[in-house]
Amino acid sequence: MKKQERKRLGDLLVEAGLITKEQLEETLKEKAPGQKLGDALLQRGYITEQQLIEVLEFQLGIPHVSLYRYPIDPKLMNLVPKEFAKRNMLIPLKQEGDRLFVAMADPMDFFAIDDLRLSTGFHIEVAIASKDDILRAINKYYDIDDSVEEFLNIAPPQEVREQEKLVEDDSPIVRLVNQILQMAVEQRASDIHIDPHETKVVIRYRIDGILRTERALPKHMQGMLTARIKILANMDITEHRVPQDGRIKMNIDFHPVDLRVSTLPTIYGEKIVMRVLDLGAALNDLNKLGFNKLNLQRFIQLIEQPTGIVLITGPTGSGKSSTLYAALNRLNGEHVNIITIEDPVEYQLEGVNQIQVNPNVGMTFAEGLRSILRQDPNIIMVGEIRDRETAEVAIRASLTGHLVLSTLHTNDALSTVARLIDMGVEPFLVATSLSGVVSQRLVRRVCRDCQEEQEPTKREIDIFARRGLKIEKVMRGRGCPTCNMTGYKGRIALHELMVMSDEMRKVILNGEPLSKLREIAIKNKMIFLIDDGLLKVKQGLTTTEEVLRVSIG
Repeated sequence: MKKQERKRLGDLLVEAGLITKEQLEETLKEKAPGQKLGDALLQRGYITEQQLIEVLEFQLGIPHVSLYRYPIDPKLMNLVPKEFAKRNMLIPLKQEGDRLFVAMADPMDFFAIDDLRLSTGFHIEVAIASKDDILRAINKYYDIDDSVEEFLNIAPPQEVREQEKLVEDDSPIVRLVNQILQMAVEQRASDIHIDPHETKVVIRYRIDGILRTERALPKHMQGMLTARIKILANMDITEHRVPQDGRIKMNIDFHPVDLRVSTLPTIYGEKIVMRVLDLGAALNDLNKLGFNKLNLQRFIQLIEQPTGIVLITGPTGSGKSSTLYAALNRLNGEHVNIITIEDPVEYQLEGVNQIQVNPNVGMTFAEGLRSILRQDPNIIMVGEIRDRETAEVAIRASLTGHLVLSTLHTNDALSTVARLIDMGVEPFLVATSLSGVVSQRLVRRVCRDCQEEQEPTKREIDIFARRGLKIEKVMRGRGCPTCNMTGYKGRIALHELMVMSDEMRKVILNGEPLSKLREIAIKNKMIFLIDDGLLKVKQGLTTTEEVLRVSIG
Protein backbone atom coordinates (compact mmCIF):
# COMPACT_ATOMS: atom_id res chain seq x y z
CA MET A 1 0.00 0.00 0.00
CA LYS A 2 2.77 2.37 0.98
CA LYS A 3 4.75 1.71 -2.15
CA GLN A 4 1.83 2.75 -4.39
CA GLU A 5 1.24 5.97 -2.52
CA ARG A 6 4.91 6.90 -2.62
CA LYS A 7 4.93 6.29 -6.32
CA ARG A 8 1.95 8.61 -6.58
CA LEU A 9 3.86 11.26 -4.68
CA GLY A 10 6.46 11.33 -7.46
CA ASP A 11 3.80 11.59 -10.14
CA LEU A 12 2.06 14.34 -8.21
CA LEU A 13 5.22 16.38 -7.98
CA VAL A 14 5.66 15.97 -11.74
CA GLU A 15 2.04 17.00 -12.37
CA ALA A 16 2.44 20.01 -10.11
CA GLY A 17 5.39 21.05 -12.32
CA LEU A 18 7.83 20.99 -9.38
CA ILE A 19 10.12 18.36 -10.87
CA THR A 20 10.59 16.85 -14.33
CA LYS A 21 10.05 13.20 -15.22
CA GLU A 22 13.81 12.85 -15.78
CA GLN A 23 14.59 14.19 -12.32
CA LEU A 24 12.10 11.75 -10.79
CA GLU A 25 13.53 8.76 -12.66
CA GLU A 26 17.13 9.71 -11.88
CA THR A 27 16.29 10.14 -8.16
CA LEU A 28 14.46 6.81 -7.98
CA LYS A 29 17.43 5.11 -9.61
CA GLU A 30 20.14 6.74 -7.47
CA LYS A 31 18.54 7.06 -4.04
CA ALA A 32 19.91 4.97 -1.19
CA PRO A 33 17.98 1.74 -0.46
CA GLY A 34 15.26 2.43 2.07
CA GLN A 35 15.50 6.20 1.61
CA LYS A 36 12.18 7.94 1.17
CA LEU A 37 11.61 9.54 -2.23
CA GLY A 38 10.70 12.87 -0.62
CA ASP A 39 13.98 12.92 1.30
CA ALA A 40 15.99 12.00 -1.79
CA LEU A 41 14.42 14.85 -3.78
CA LEU A 42 15.07 17.29 -0.93
CA GLN A 43 18.68 16.19 -0.71
CA ARG A 44 19.20 16.91 -4.41
CA GLY A 45 17.59 20.32 -4.00
CA TYR A 46 14.90 19.64 -6.62
CA ILE A 47 12.11 20.63 -4.22
CA THR A 48 11.88 22.40 -0.88
CA GLU A 49 10.30 20.89 2.17
CA GLN A 50 7.50 23.44 1.99
CA GLN A 51 6.63 22.39 -1.59
CA LEU A 52 6.61 18.74 -0.53
CA ILE A 53 4.26 19.54 2.36
CA GLU A 54 1.90 21.49 0.10
CA VAL A 55 1.66 18.60 -2.37
CA LEU A 56 1.02 16.08 0.44
CA GLU A 57 -1.55 18.39 1.96
CA PHE A 58 -3.32 18.66 -1.38
CA GLN A 59 -3.01 14.97 -2.21
CA LEU A 60 -4.03 13.48 1.12
CA GLY A 61 -6.25 16.26 2.41
CA ILE A 62 -4.14 16.35 5.60
CA PRO A 63 -3.78 19.77 7.25
CA HIS A 64 -0.37 21.41 7.53
CA VAL A 65 0.70 22.97 10.84
CA SER A 66 3.50 25.39 11.57
CA LEU A 67 4.98 24.62 14.99
CA TYR A 68 6.78 27.95 15.14
CA ARG A 69 4.27 29.41 17.61
CA TYR A 70 1.98 26.40 18.13
CA PRO A 71 0.72 26.08 21.74
CA ILE A 72 1.85 22.47 22.26
CA ASP A 73 0.74 20.91 25.55
CA PRO A 74 3.98 19.86 27.36
CA LYS A 75 2.11 17.21 29.41
CA LEU A 76 1.65 15.14 26.24
CA MET A 77 5.38 14.46 26.14
CA ASN A 78 4.79 11.72 28.74
CA LEU A 79 2.58 9.86 26.25
CA VAL A 80 5.13 9.64 23.46
CA PRO A 81 8.72 8.69 24.38
CA LYS A 82 11.39 11.00 22.96
CA GLU A 83 13.18 8.14 21.12
CA PHE A 84 9.95 7.22 19.33
CA ALA A 85 9.22 10.85 18.44
CA LYS A 86 12.72 11.30 17.04
CA ARG A 87 12.88 8.04 15.14
CA ASN A 88 9.52 8.63 13.45
CA MET A 89 9.81 12.43 13.14
CA LEU A 90 6.61 13.27 14.96
CA ILE A 91 5.41 15.29 17.96
CA PRO A 92 2.08 15.23 19.86
CA LEU A 93 0.16 18.51 19.60
CA LYS A 94 -3.05 18.25 21.64
CA GLN A 95 -5.56 15.76 22.97
CA GLU A 96 -9.32 16.03 22.57
CA GLY A 97 -11.41 13.27 24.14
CA ASP A 98 -10.09 9.98 22.78
CA ARG A 99 -8.22 11.63 19.91
CA LEU A 100 -4.54 12.53 19.92
CA PHE A 101 -3.41 15.09 17.33
CA VAL A 102 0.12 14.48 16.07
CA ALA A 103 2.34 16.45 13.66
CA MET A 104 4.43 14.20 11.37
CA ALA A 105 7.02 14.81 8.68
CA ASP A 106 5.76 11.77 6.77
CA PRO A 107 1.98 11.37 7.27
CA MET A 108 2.06 8.24 5.10
CA ASP A 109 4.11 6.33 7.67
CA PHE A 110 1.27 4.03 8.67
CA PHE A 111 3.50 1.79 10.81
CA ALA A 112 4.37 4.70 13.10
CA ILE A 113 0.69 5.72 13.32
CA ASP A 114 -0.31 2.14 14.25
CA ASP A 115 2.44 1.86 16.87
CA LEU A 116 1.33 5.13 18.37
CA ARG A 117 -2.32 4.07 18.46
CA LEU A 118 -1.45 0.79 20.18
CA SER A 119 0.94 2.35 22.71
CA THR A 120 -1.31 5.29 23.67
CA GLY A 121 -4.78 3.83 23.17
CA PHE A 122 -5.92 7.02 21.37
CA HIS A 123 -7.28 7.52 17.87
CA ILE A 124 -4.50 9.29 16.01
CA GLU A 125 -5.25 12.43 13.95
CA VAL A 126 -2.37 13.43 11.70
CA ALA A 127 -1.11 16.83 10.53
CA ILE A 128 1.98 17.57 8.41
CA ALA A 129 4.90 19.67 9.62
CA SER A 130 8.40 20.16 8.25
CA LYS A 131 11.32 18.11 9.56
CA ASP A 132 13.17 21.14 10.93
CA ASP A 133 10.02 22.29 12.66
CA ILE A 134 9.52 18.92 14.35
CA LEU A 135 13.16 18.61 15.38
CA ARG A 136 13.10 22.09 16.86
CA ALA A 137 9.93 21.27 18.78
CA ILE A 138 11.31 17.92 20.05
CA ASN A 139 14.39 19.70 21.35
CA LYS A 140 12.36 22.46 22.88
CA TYR A 141 9.77 20.34 24.65
CA TYR A 142 11.62 17.16 25.51
CA ASP A 143 15.08 17.97 26.61
CA ILE A 144 16.53 21.32 27.27
CA ASP A 145 13.80 22.24 29.67
CA ASP A 146 14.19 18.99 31.62
CA SER A 147 17.92 19.36 32.02
CA VAL A 148 17.65 23.03 32.91
CA GLU A 149 14.92 22.18 35.41
CA GLU A 150 17.07 19.49 37.00
CA PHE A 151 19.92 21.94 37.10
CA LEU A 152 17.94 24.63 38.79
CA ASN A 153 16.96 22.10 41.44
CA ILE A 154 20.60 21.26 42.12
CA ALA A 155 22.20 23.46 44.71
CA PRO A 156 25.23 25.34 43.36
CA PRO A 157 27.90 22.73 42.66
CA GLN A 158 29.85 20.76 45.26
CA GLU A 159 33.12 20.02 43.53
CA VAL A 160 33.75 16.26 44.06
CA ARG A 161 30.21 15.02 43.42
CA GLU A 162 29.88 17.29 40.42
CA GLN A 163 33.08 15.95 38.82
CA GLU A 164 31.42 12.53 38.49
CA LYS A 165 28.36 14.10 36.89
CA LEU A 166 30.51 15.47 34.06
CA VAL A 167 30.98 12.04 32.54
CA GLU A 168 27.80 10.13 33.41
CA ASP A 169 25.66 9.73 30.30
CA ASP A 170 22.36 10.59 31.88
CA SER A 171 23.48 13.47 34.09
CA PRO A 172 21.72 16.77 33.29
CA ILE A 173 24.94 18.56 32.27
CA VAL A 174 25.89 15.85 29.76
CA ARG A 175 22.39 15.97 28.29
CA LEU A 176 22.44 19.77 28.17
CA VAL A 177 25.74 19.89 26.25
CA ASN A 178 24.54 17.20 23.81
CA GLN A 179 21.42 19.23 23.29
CA ILE A 180 23.28 22.44 22.53
CA LEU A 181 25.43 20.62 19.96
CA GLN A 182 22.47 18.82 18.45
CA MET A 183 20.41 21.96 17.98
CA ALA A 184 23.40 23.65 16.35
CA VAL A 185 23.75 20.85 13.80
CA GLU A 186 20.00 20.74 13.13
CA GLN A 187 19.86 24.48 12.51
CA ARG A 188 22.99 24.25 10.32
CA ALA A 189 24.99 26.60 12.52
CA SER A 190 28.65 27.11 11.58
CA ASP A 191 29.72 28.24 15.08
CA ILE A 192 28.45 27.92 18.64
CA HIS A 193 29.32 30.75 21.06
CA ILE A 194 29.06 30.29 24.81
CA ASP A 195 29.35 33.80 26.25
CA PRO A 196 29.72 34.36 29.99
CA HIS A 197 28.00 37.56 31.25
CA GLU A 198 27.90 38.92 34.77
CA THR A 199 24.62 37.25 35.74
CA LYS A 200 24.03 34.61 33.04
CA VAL A 201 25.57 32.52 30.28
CA VAL A 202 24.33 33.21 26.75
CA ILE A 203 24.40 30.61 23.99
CA ARG A 204 24.50 31.96 20.45
CA TYR A 205 24.58 30.22 17.06
CA ARG A 206 26.01 31.64 13.86
CA ILE A 207 23.59 30.59 11.13
CA ASP A 208 24.21 31.65 7.51
CA GLY A 209 26.90 34.04 8.72
CA ILE A 210 24.67 35.91 11.22
CA LEU A 211 24.93 35.40 15.01
CA ARG A 212 21.75 35.03 16.99
CA THR A 213 20.96 34.20 20.60
CA GLU A 214 19.51 30.75 21.16
CA ARG A 215 19.02 30.88 24.94
CA ALA A 216 20.35 32.22 28.25
CA LEU A 217 21.28 29.90 31.12
CA PRO A 218 21.67 30.73 34.84
CA LYS A 219 25.18 31.80 35.87
CA HIS A 220 25.75 28.87 38.28
CA MET A 221 25.68 26.43 35.34
CA GLN A 222 28.71 28.07 33.74
CA GLY A 223 31.43 26.12 35.59
CA MET A 224 30.04 22.70 34.79
CA LEU A 225 29.13 23.62 31.23
CA THR A 226 32.70 24.77 30.58
CA ALA A 227 34.18 21.72 32.33
CA ARG A 228 32.03 19.28 30.33
CA ILE A 229 33.03 20.83 27.00
CA LYS A 230 36.71 20.81 28.03
CA ILE A 231 36.49 17.11 28.95
CA LEU A 232 34.98 16.32 25.54
CA ALA A 233 37.70 18.33 23.77
CA ASN A 234 40.58 16.80 25.83
CA MET A 235 41.55 20.14 27.38
CA ASP A 236 42.97 20.84 30.83
CA ILE A 237 39.93 21.52 33.03
CA THR A 238 42.03 22.97 35.85
CA GLU A 239 43.50 25.74 33.67
CA HIS A 240 41.28 28.84 33.41
CA ARG A 241 43.78 31.61 32.75
CA VAL A 242 45.18 30.81 29.32
CA PRO A 243 43.41 30.20 25.99
CA GLN A 244 43.17 26.54 24.95
CA ASP A 245 42.31 24.68 21.73
CA GLY A 246 40.83 21.26 21.23
CA ARG A 247 38.65 19.07 19.02
CA ILE A 248 35.53 17.03 19.58
CA LYS A 249 34.51 14.23 17.23
CA MET A 250 31.06 12.82 17.71
CA ASN A 251 28.00 11.42 16.01
CA ILE A 252 24.91 13.59 16.25
CA ASP A 253 21.75 11.94 14.94
CA PHE A 254 23.86 9.28 13.16
CA HIS A 255 25.81 12.06 11.51
CA PRO A 256 29.61 12.45 11.95
CA VAL A 257 30.38 15.97 13.22
CA ASP A 258 33.74 17.49 14.00
CA LEU A 259 33.99 20.47 16.34
CA ARG A 260 37.00 22.76 16.73
CA VAL A 261 36.89 24.21 20.23
CA SER A 262 38.64 27.31 21.48
CA THR A 263 38.45 28.86 24.96
CA LEU A 264 39.38 32.41 25.91
CA PRO A 265 39.55 33.78 29.46
CA THR A 266 37.32 36.89 29.88
CA ILE A 267 36.48 38.86 33.01
CA TYR A 268 33.32 36.81 33.56
CA GLY A 269 34.89 33.41 32.93
CA GLU A 270 35.89 31.47 29.84
CA LYS A 271 34.21 32.21 26.53
CA ILE A 272 33.99 29.11 24.35
CA VAL A 273 33.59 29.11 20.59
CA MET A 274 33.05 25.86 18.71
CA ARG A 275 33.38 25.75 14.92
CA VAL A 276 31.01 23.06 13.61
CA LEU A 277 32.38 21.04 10.70
CA ASP A 278 29.48 18.93 9.56
CA LEU A 279 31.27 16.12 7.75
CA GLY A 280 28.03 14.83 6.27
CA ALA A 281 27.24 18.17 4.68
CA ALA A 282 30.76 18.90 3.47
CA LEU A 283 30.50 20.30 -0.04
CA ASN A 284 32.96 18.26 -1.99
CA ASP A 285 31.52 18.76 -5.41
CA LEU A 286 32.81 21.67 -7.50
CA ASN A 287 29.57 21.83 -9.45
CA LYS A 288 27.63 22.61 -6.29
CA LEU A 289 29.68 25.59 -5.15
CA GLY A 290 27.74 28.12 -7.18
CA PHE A 291 30.39 28.93 -9.83
CA ASN A 292 28.78 30.38 -12.92
CA LYS A 293 29.38 28.32 -16.07
CA LEU A 294 32.22 30.39 -17.47
CA ASN A 295 34.05 30.65 -14.13
CA LEU A 296 33.66 26.92 -13.47
CA GLN A 297 35.14 26.06 -16.84
CA ARG A 298 38.09 28.40 -16.27
CA PHE A 299 38.66 27.15 -12.72
CA ILE A 300 38.70 23.49 -13.79
CA GLN A 301 41.25 24.33 -16.51
CA LEU A 302 43.42 26.04 -13.87
CA ILE A 303 43.46 23.16 -11.42
CA GLU A 304 43.93 20.55 -14.10
CA GLN A 305 47.25 22.05 -15.18
CA PRO A 306 50.24 20.02 -13.99
CA THR A 307 52.15 23.01 -12.55
CA GLY A 308 51.65 26.55 -11.30
CA ILE A 309 50.12 28.11 -8.24
CA VAL A 310 46.36 28.73 -7.83
CA LEU A 311 45.28 30.99 -4.97
CA ILE A 312 41.86 31.32 -3.36
CA THR A 313 41.36 34.59 -1.51
CA GLY A 314 38.77 36.25 0.67
CA PRO A 315 38.18 37.20 4.32
CA THR A 316 37.75 34.66 7.15
CA GLY A 317 34.58 32.60 6.80
CA SER A 318 34.16 33.11 3.05
CA GLY A 319 34.26 29.40 2.24
CA LYS A 320 37.85 29.29 0.92
CA SER A 321 38.54 25.90 2.52
CA SER A 322 35.40 24.37 1.01
CA THR A 323 36.49 25.45 -2.47
CA LEU A 324 40.01 24.09 -1.88
CA TYR A 325 38.68 20.75 -0.67
CA ALA A 326 36.25 20.52 -3.58
CA ALA A 327 39.18 21.14 -5.97
CA LEU A 328 41.30 18.46 -4.23
CA ASN A 329 38.36 16.08 -4.31
CA ARG A 330 38.11 16.50 -8.06
CA LEU A 331 41.85 15.93 -8.54
CA ASN A 332 42.09 13.05 -6.09
CA GLY A 333 42.86 9.72 -7.75
CA GLU A 334 45.29 6.85 -7.44
CA HIS A 335 47.55 8.24 -10.18
CA VAL A 336 48.46 11.39 -8.20
CA ASN A 337 50.18 11.99 -4.87
CA ILE A 338 48.41 14.82 -3.03
CA ILE A 339 49.91 16.20 0.18
CA THR A 340 48.42 19.01 2.23
CA ILE A 341 49.77 21.07 5.10
CA GLU A 342 47.08 22.81 7.12
CA ASP A 343 46.47 24.63 10.36
CA PRO A 344 44.38 22.83 11.53
CA VAL A 345 43.31 19.93 9.29
CA GLU A 346 39.62 20.73 8.85
CA TYR A 347 38.18 17.86 6.83
CA GLN A 348 39.87 14.53 6.44
CA LEU A 349 39.98 13.40 2.82
CA GLU A 350 40.27 9.75 1.87
CA GLY A 351 43.50 9.03 -0.02
CA VAL A 352 45.12 12.42 0.69
CA ASN A 353 48.15 12.80 2.97
CA GLN A 354 47.34 15.61 5.38
CA ILE A 355 49.84 17.23 7.74
CA GLN A 356 49.02 19.47 10.69
CA VAL A 357 51.16 22.55 11.40
CA ASN A 358 52.77 22.44 14.85
CA PRO A 359 54.97 25.50 15.57
CA ASN A 360 55.89 24.12 19.04
CA VAL A 361 58.10 21.50 17.42
CA GLY A 362 59.20 23.73 14.55
CA MET A 363 56.71 22.31 12.02
CA THR A 364 55.72 25.60 10.36
CA PHE A 365 54.10 25.95 6.92
CA ALA A 366 57.49 26.67 5.33
CA GLU A 367 59.28 23.77 7.10
CA GLY A 368 56.48 21.34 6.33
CA LEU A 369 56.51 22.41 2.69
CA ARG A 370 60.20 21.74 2.37
CA SER A 371 59.78 18.18 3.65
CA ILE A 372 56.74 17.62 1.42
CA LEU A 373 58.88 18.38 -1.63
CA ARG A 374 61.06 15.38 -0.76
CA GLN A 375 57.98 13.12 -0.84
CA ASP A 376 57.52 13.18 -4.63
CA PRO A 377 54.14 14.98 -4.64
CA ASN A 378 52.14 15.98 -7.75
CA ILE A 379 49.75 18.34 -5.97
CA ILE A 380 50.42 20.31 -2.80
CA MET A 381 47.83 22.21 -0.79
CA VAL A 382 49.08 24.82 1.66
CA GLY A 383 46.38 25.89 4.14
CA GLU A 384 47.38 29.53 4.07
CA ILE A 385 50.25 31.73 2.89
CA ARG A 386 50.97 33.95 5.88
CA ASP A 387 54.52 35.16 5.32
CA ARG A 388 57.20 35.66 2.75
CA GLU A 389 59.02 32.42 3.57
CA THR A 390 55.94 30.24 2.93
CA ALA A 391 55.13 32.24 -0.22
CA GLU A 392 58.62 31.70 -1.63
CA VAL A 393 58.73 27.97 -0.89
CA ALA A 394 55.24 27.54 -2.41
CA ILE A 395 56.24 29.49 -5.53
CA ARG A 396 59.48 27.54 -5.94
CA ALA A 397 57.50 24.30 -5.60
CA SER A 398 55.16 25.41 -8.39
CA LEU A 399 58.13 26.29 -10.61
CA THR A 400 59.73 22.87 -10.11
CA GLY A 401 56.80 21.03 -11.62
CA HIS A 402 54.10 20.88 -8.94
CA LEU A 403 50.58 22.19 -8.80
CA VAL A 404 50.20 24.25 -5.62
CA LEU A 405 46.83 25.32 -4.20
CA SER A 406 46.61 27.77 -1.33
CA THR A 407 44.66 30.62 0.29
CA LEU A 408 45.53 34.23 1.03
CA HIS A 409 43.65 37.02 2.82
CA THR A 410 43.08 39.74 0.23
CA ASN A 411 40.03 41.71 -0.86
CA ASP A 412 39.92 40.85 -4.54
CA ALA A 413 41.71 38.80 -7.15
CA LEU A 414 43.80 41.65 -8.60
CA SER A 415 45.18 42.94 -5.29
CA THR A 416 46.60 39.45 -4.62
CA VAL A 417 49.49 40.22 -6.97
CA ALA A 418 50.30 43.42 -5.06
CA ARG A 419 50.02 41.55 -1.76
CA LEU A 420 52.57 38.90 -2.77
CA ILE A 421 54.98 41.61 -3.95
CA ASP A 422 54.44 43.54 -0.67
CA MET A 423 55.31 40.36 1.21
CA GLY A 424 58.72 40.57 -0.42
CA VAL A 425 58.32 38.00 -3.22
CA GLU A 426 60.22 39.00 -6.38
CA PRO A 427 57.84 40.22 -9.15
CA PHE A 428 59.44 37.82 -11.69
CA LEU A 429 58.62 34.85 -9.40
CA VAL A 430 55.00 36.02 -9.06
CA ALA A 431 54.68 36.54 -12.82
CA THR A 432 56.09 33.16 -13.78
CA SER A 433 54.44 30.95 -11.17
CA LEU A 434 50.92 32.35 -10.63
CA SER A 435 48.34 30.61 -12.85
CA GLY A 436 45.21 32.23 -11.46
CA VAL A 437 43.40 33.67 -8.45
CA VAL A 438 39.82 33.06 -7.28
CA SER A 439 38.34 35.64 -4.94
CA GLN A 440 35.30 34.42 -3.09
CA ARG A 441 32.55 35.64 -0.73
CA LEU A 442 29.47 34.00 0.76
CA VAL A 443 26.03 35.62 0.56
CA ARG A 444 22.78 34.46 2.09
CA ARG A 445 20.38 32.72 -0.23
CA VAL A 446 16.74 33.84 -0.51
CA CYS A 447 14.53 31.34 1.33
CA ARG A 448 12.83 29.20 -1.32
CA ASP A 449 9.72 28.73 0.80
CA CYS A 450 8.72 32.36 1.26
CA GLN A 451 10.32 34.02 -1.75
CA GLU A 452 8.19 36.39 -3.78
CA GLU A 453 8.80 38.52 -6.85
CA GLN A 454 9.13 42.25 -6.28
CA GLU A 455 9.76 45.31 -8.41
CA PRO A 456 13.38 46.48 -8.16
CA THR A 457 13.90 49.82 -6.40
CA LYS A 458 15.24 52.79 -8.34
CA ARG A 459 18.59 52.38 -6.58
CA GLU A 460 18.78 48.73 -7.66
CA ILE A 461 18.03 49.66 -11.28
CA ASP A 462 20.87 52.23 -11.09
CA ILE A 463 23.32 49.73 -9.59
CA PHE A 464 22.57 47.21 -12.34
CA ALA A 465 22.75 49.88 -15.04
CA ARG A 466 26.19 50.96 -13.84
CA ARG A 467 27.43 47.40 -14.50
CA GLY A 468 25.69 47.34 -17.88
CA LEU A 469 22.87 45.06 -16.73
CA LYS A 470 19.06 45.34 -16.81
CA ILE A 471 16.81 44.13 -14.01
CA GLU A 472 13.06 43.68 -14.22
CA LYS A 473 12.20 41.76 -11.07
CA VAL A 474 13.98 40.71 -7.87
CA MET A 475 13.25 37.94 -5.37
CA ARG A 476 12.93 38.60 -1.65
CA GLY A 477 11.89 36.37 1.25
CA ARG A 478 8.87 37.48 3.28
CA GLY A 479 10.09 35.51 6.31
CA CYS A 480 8.59 32.18 7.41
CA PRO A 481 9.21 29.56 10.14
CA THR A 482 11.55 27.62 7.82
CA CYS A 483 14.03 30.51 7.72
CA ASN A 484 13.34 31.77 11.25
CA MET A 485 11.62 34.84 9.82
CA THR A 486 14.81 36.13 8.18
CA GLY A 487 13.83 35.65 4.52
CA TYR A 488 17.12 33.82 3.91
CA LYS A 489 18.11 30.17 4.24
CA GLY A 490 21.48 28.73 3.32
CA ARG A 491 24.32 30.48 1.52
CA ILE A 492 25.85 30.58 -1.94
CA ALA A 493 29.27 31.71 -3.07
CA LEU A 494 30.14 34.63 -5.35
CA HIS A 495 33.39 34.37 -7.28
CA GLU A 496 35.72 36.43 -9.39
CA LEU A 497 38.37 34.55 -11.27
CA MET A 498 41.53 36.05 -12.70
CA VAL A 499 43.41 33.83 -15.14
CA MET A 500 46.97 35.02 -15.72
CA SER A 501 47.65 35.96 -19.33
CA ASP A 502 51.01 36.74 -20.98
CA GLU A 503 49.97 40.37 -21.15
CA MET A 504 49.41 40.46 -17.37
CA ARG A 505 52.77 38.78 -16.77
CA LYS A 506 54.49 41.59 -18.72
CA VAL A 507 52.72 44.23 -16.61
CA ILE A 508 53.92 42.55 -13.39
CA LEU A 509 57.48 42.11 -14.65
CA ASN A 510 57.67 45.78 -15.66
CA GLY A 511 56.34 46.84 -12.24
CA GLU A 512 53.43 48.73 -13.80
CA PRO A 513 50.51 49.86 -11.54
CA LEU A 514 47.55 47.66 -10.59
CA SER A 515 45.17 49.77 -12.69
CA LYS A 516 46.90 48.38 -15.78
CA LEU A 517 46.10 44.80 -14.67
CA ARG A 518 42.49 45.85 -14.16
CA GLU A 519 42.26 47.18 -17.73
CA ILE A 520 43.58 43.89 -19.11
CA ALA A 521 41.16 41.91 -16.91
CA ILE A 522 38.20 43.92 -18.21
CA LYS A 523 39.41 43.40 -21.77
CA ASN A 524 39.63 39.62 -21.09
CA LYS A 525 35.98 39.67 -19.97
CA MET A 526 36.77 38.86 -16.35
CA ILE A 527 33.61 38.61 -14.21
CA PHE A 528 34.13 40.76 -11.11
CA LEU A 529 32.62 39.86 -7.71
CA ILE A 530 29.87 42.44 -7.99
CA ASP A 531 28.94 41.24 -11.50
CA ASP A 532 28.72 37.61 -10.38
CA GLY A 533 26.59 38.80 -7.44
CA LEU A 534 24.21 40.83 -9.61
CA LEU A 535 23.82 37.92 -12.03
CA LYS A 536 22.80 35.78 -9.03
CA VAL A 537 20.28 38.45 -8.00
CA LYS A 538 18.88 38.25 -11.55
CA GLN A 539 18.52 34.48 -11.13
CA GLY A 540 16.55 35.10 -7.92
CA LEU A 541 19.16 33.38 -5.73
CA THR A 542 20.10 36.31 -3.48
CA THR A 543 19.36 40.02 -2.95
CA THR A 544 21.16 43.19 -3.99
CA GLU A 545 21.66 44.10 -0.29
CA GLU A 546 23.57 40.87 0.29
CA VAL A 547 25.77 41.40 -2.76
CA LEU A 548 26.62 44.98 -1.77
CA ARG A 549 27.37 43.84 1.78
CA VAL A 550 30.26 41.68 0.58
CA SER A 551 31.48 43.41 -2.58
CA ILE A 552 32.07 47.11 -2.49
CA GLY A 553 33.02 48.25 -5.92
